[in-house]
Amino acid sequence: MLAALAVSFALAAPARVTAQQQGSIEGELSTLPEVSENSDFGFRNGSLVLAPIPFSNPTIGSGLMLGAGYLFKTDATSKPSMIGAGALRSDNGSIGYGLAVNLAFDNNRWLFESMFAEADVRYDLFTPLGNLPIRQDGVLARMSLAYGVTSELSFGASLRYLDTTITPGAPGLPPIPPPFNKFLNTEVASLGLLAEWDRRDDTIYPTSGGYLQFEASRNVALSGFSQDYTKGFVNYTHYLKVGGAGVFAARASACSASVDTPFFDQCSLGSTDGFRGFSATQFLDLRSASIQVEYRQQFTKRLGMVAFGGIGMVGPNYKDLDIGGTHTAYGLGARYRVSKKFPLDFSIDLARNSLGEDQLYIYVGQRF
Repeated sequence: MLAALAVSFALAAPARVTAQQQGSIEGELSTLPEVSENSDFGFRNGSLVLAPIPFSNPTIGSGLMLGAGYLFKTDATSKPSMIGAGALRSDNGSIGYGLAVNLAFDNNRWLFESMFAEADVRYDLFTPLGNLPIRQDGVLARMSLAYGVTSELSFGASLRYLDTTITPGAPGLPPIPPPFNKFLNTEVASLGLLAEWDRRDDTIYPTSGGYLQFEASRNVALSGFSQDYTKGFVNYTHYLKVGGAGVFAARASACSASVDTPFFDQCSLGSTDGFRGFSATQFLDLRSASIQVEYRQQFTKRLGMVAFGGIGMVGPNYKDLDIGGTHTAYGLGARYRVSKKFPLDFSIDLARNSLGEDQLYIYVGQRF
């Protein structure tokens, strides 16, 4: 959701840890408590990460988040669990805060995820009349529970509540034009079905295996616009180890939404697929599809780099995806490993898109 987009950057990874400026990363992170490699699982054997976190993306700009996260494993074979909180502010005036709890139990038999976020986000709405600065504030709450049929395959359900208001980004700006003005005050409750097939060797920094993620939701309008809508997406990512310290990663993504979907919940490049190179609000439509590839190389225990590229399209249906053209982007990135316990990286990516624009991304973790 674009109303909670800013906070989702803080909560998407298991934890977000960096320094306030790139040049001071090592000094800040050297104070983080680390857990002995001999301690494998249990809540007390987790890793606490706490630090100011710089971020940058083309949707809400650059800023700083204060984040705290605690990573731990409930047993030897389950995925890492996380408890986290964060608050952020960007240079375009976007602010937000959020809480998240993600838990994995019993050899991934049970997977629980929850998030609460409140945000006041400023971003550009790309319309036929030009870019229109808008302001979207709202509350987003989401909870999901999945049951693992096996240690790799799980099915579950999700509940979501969204209450959001959209206004022009500053006094004196023209009113928001049709058809976007249908969704200025929206309250939605959603029920979703989800499935995951996870054969990765690690959930934070995979080097082999594959990950299939599917989610479809029915969204019921509680107030504002009068129409219910559906939305679904699927991502498949594959990882292949190259040499001793290289990884090749590739992702294929598709998204579909019904005709009554609010613009801020439609498919786009950069929302459900993690595509780099464009603002997540630049290409919005009822269908999207993209393919991305990335090569990752670790030089030392701390330092690494990536090279990436992607191609994507959006359109009213899959047979007309080429109506809006084909959009491509490529770039390079640097990585700094911030934890000895978990392979968590501080990431800086520079992407150039097919429009000749350069976009900077600063975040923690991998894009996919």
